[in-house]
Amino acid sequence: MRAIMVVGTTSNAGKSMITAALCRILSHRGWRITPFKGQNMALNAYVTATGGEIGYAQAVQAWAAGVNPLVEMNPILLKPQGNMTSQVILKGKPIGYTTAQEYYEQYFELGWEAIRDSLQRLSAEFDLIICEGAGSPAEINLKHRDLTNMRVAKYLNAPTILVVDIDRGGAFAHVVGTLALLDPEERILIRGIVINKFRGQRSLLDSGIQWLEDYTKIPVLGVIPWSENLFPAEDSLGLLERRSRKPNSELTIGVLRLPRISNFTDFDPLDAEPSVTLKYIHLNDSLAYPDALIIPGSKTTIADLKALHDSGMAKKIQDYAAAGGNVLGICGGFQMLGQLITDPEGLEGEDRYYPGLNLLPVRTTITRNKIVRQRSCLSHFPHKGLPIDGYEIHQGRTHPIEGNKDTQIPPCHPLFDDPGLGVVDHSQTVWGCYLHGLFDNGAWRRSWLNHLRQRRGLSSLPTGVPNYREQREMILDGIADLVSHNLNLAPILPMYL
Repeated sequence: MRAIMVVGTTSNAGKSMITAALCRILSHRGWRITPFKGQNMALNAYVTATGGEIGYAQAVQAWAAGVNPLVEMNPILLKPQGNMTSQVILKGKPIGYTTAQEYYEQYFELGWEAIRDSLQRLSAEFDLIICEGAGSPAEINLKHRDLTNMRVAKYLNAPTILVVDIDRGGAFAHVVGTLALLDPEERILIRGIVINKFRGQRSLLDSGIQWLEDYTKIPVLGVIPWSENLFPAEDSLGLLERRSRKPNSELTIGVLRLPRISNFTDFDPLDAEPSVTLKYIHLNDSLAYPDALIIPGSKTTIADLKALHDSGMAKKIQDYAAAGGNVLGICGGFQMLGQLITDPEGLEGEDRYYPGLNLLPVRTTITRNKIVRQRSCLSHFPHKGLPIDGYEIHQGRTHPIEGNKDTQIPPCHPLFDDPGLGVVDHSQTVWGCYLHGLFDNGAWRRSWLNHLRQRRGLSSLPTGVPNYREQREMILDGIADLVSHNLNLAPILPMYL
């Protein structure tokens, strides 16, 4: 199997971005490339054409390579639930819940088998596999059971790139310390070092690079400058790097930073809109009065709903909605907008019934069977008949409440031609849906933004814009250009040329 491995000295060093860049660079050289991450712990997920869940970053890397996402590109996906437990997704399908200790006791061999089988399948179809590690390869207390770093590199005998984030400081110590903690058979696979996220004058690094190469006997392949073209974050820590620099924007859209926020890549297309400032709001922050407030997806809806109530944010949301504010919920956020969430099997904890925000006349039942599928539909709001593509990932069924004398909320209306996907209230200011990727649809996104702009007396934006995937292609091209201009792959590729 022909492969290159990318590992990092720390989490968030830039492994996913470098992997995506290599996928784009080498695919443009005529190779048929596939990304691969054996095990990923992330709450941002994508649904493949076959209905399997993988990490969203691996889907983006597949698009960078010009191929369709496959479950084999990320055979193990762990989705944290809270309370030290995670849902285990194996080859796209959920197979159970586990603690960290139980996972390595019950799933280690099964996981390693899935990794090897996936690598065999990918190697039969692609010329080269670009593998990404997770976290650090040098966690000495975990190395014996690490499924996704140097175990994969050794299995493939893959030349390995070590990426370090210089922006956080201590880069040289991170590199030297990581190499010191690798076993000899692991260290010999490290064929190059990449210094990522550099700000400042490049020449000031020269003496440090020379020392690092002399000390480690490993070449520094390149120094990647800091870029505002952020690769989609895999976890909520990545939100810390997002800084809005749009002093002339006309709309502010708030997104609640739930404790167990998931699929916040849904909002990258909004962040890319020049007229929109996207603001992530902590539960203890002032809500202020944004043009719209989004309650995003959650891996554990009831726990995050309780956090809204306990923090006082639930009351702030209700007051904001009562004052005419626009509130929308995606997936778990949609479930929270209703009157009640029931969990008869206790899948999310001890609470079997929990009151929602009471902003939509719907109720949700958490169910064991998970809905995971791609969807195409037509909109009913804000304009009828707009084509929509997206995907569902949820455990729960949401139904309107009809004929209930106790409710003071007027009936709601379907958001799409499939009424089960989402609803909008009578005033068209509160709505929710199960459709991830909704804002990727350019005409629909602009139509909704124009709905907000009209309330502010602003002129409408053109709606004849391409879907976000075209903008994402431009971002990937920009990342690939940045990396290719600053990276020397000669020490890595000769064995495959």
